[in-house]
Amino acid sequence: MDVPIQKKKFSQQKLLTIGGVIAIIALIAYVIFQTSGGSKLNVEKERISISTISKDVFQENIPVNGIVLPITTIYLDALEGGRVEEKFVEDGAMLKKGEPILRLSNTDLELSLINQETSVYNLLTQMQISQNAARQNTINRQNQFTDVENNLVEAQRVYDLNKRLYEKGAIGRQDYESSKNNYDYQQERMKLAKQVLSEDSISSKLEINQARDSYARTQSALELMRKKVGDLVVRAPIDGQLTSLDAEIGQSINKGTRLGQVDVTTGYKVRVDIDEHYISRIYTGQTGTFTLNGKLYTLTIKKVFTQVTNGRFQVDMTFENEVPEGIRRGQNLQIRVALSAEKQAVLVPKGGFFQKTGGNWIFKVSENGNSAYKIDIRLGSQNTEYYEVVEGLNPGDKVITSSYDSYGDIDELILK
Repeated sequence: MDVPIQKKKFSQQKLLTIGGVIAIIALIAYVIFQTSGGSKLNVEKERISISTISKDVFQENIPVNGIVLPITTIYLDALEGGRVEEKFVEDGAMLKKGEPILRLSNTDLELSLINQETSVYNLLTQMQISQNAARQNTINRQNQFTDVENNLVEAQRVYDLNKRLYEKGAIGRQDYESSKNNYDYQQERMKLAKQVLSEDSISSKLEINQARDSYARTQSALELMRKKVGDLVVRAPIDGQLTSLDAEIGQSINKGTRLGQVDVTTGYKVRVDIDEHYISRIYTGQTGTFTLNGKLYTLTIKKVFTQVTNGRFQVDMTFENEVPEGIRRGQNLQIRVALSAEKQAVLVPKGGFFQKTGGNWIFKVSENGNSAYKIDIRLGSQNTEYYEVVEGLNPGDKVITSSYDSYGDIDELILK
């Protein structure tokens, strides 16, 4: 006889255990799903910026600040120290070259000038005395030479006469020898007189030249001293405007003290501060642009100062064509300095997204405009308005360029 086998049923405890296991598995699957990049976030379109990728002319540039300065500035330094006795003009005055600005007094310098003038006058007097003495000595030498020359002529006449008489036997040998010896003696005296006269002439010329050289040096020293005293009157070195004058009547000024400056007002330049990161990419001839009163102006780099101070270096830029009307010294300008030539490139507008992504990825809007999802991109150069897109985006694509700070690790945005 067959025995019926009863079917086993799950107990309530087993059912609860199985349910718990299933719930845990579901929770784990949910967590895995959330952390696997499939998270979403609802975003209102009005709160974000959506930009369209474009292809256009691109030029890499950097924004910098510049200050307008006169095209040329000449600094006024005190060439000599002294006390300010008189001011002829005030700060801001328009000056012509050579126009006096202020007068200093320096008693020691003025006394030195008087002593130098006295030395020159004394030297001149002494030189004149020496020249007169040399001239008188020359006259005496010449008189002596004339006497010697006359004696030689007379001795030669007597010798020639006695020689003929001796040959004829009219006189004795003693008279003939006496006249011959006298003639020889006078010839020797003539040689000596010529030598003395020649040496005297050379000596006189040498003394005169030495005296003249000494006088010239002393005169040059006097002129230099006069110039130093003349420098006590500070004058405008060029036509221009006097600025930063720092001197008051009665004030003691040391030699080399900066008194002010004269600015040439016929033109302007712009002094620009640039981050040291770009020092290897800045050179003379590069251009920059700025807009003033709705008009675009161009500047050209004329000088680069390579000294870095507080992480920045400076360049001087000049206006390429016209200078803006009404521009003033000290005015600040916002300039864009070009770092490359113009080229065609795929562009994405600048925005807050870059701070979060570093340009490595971006949220691209779907074709239906209802969502946006992460894609990897690579950016290249930049200017004040755009980043150059190297890969990852095409013209016509729409992307979110506003800040991503509130999105966390969300992979997809649902746009409402």
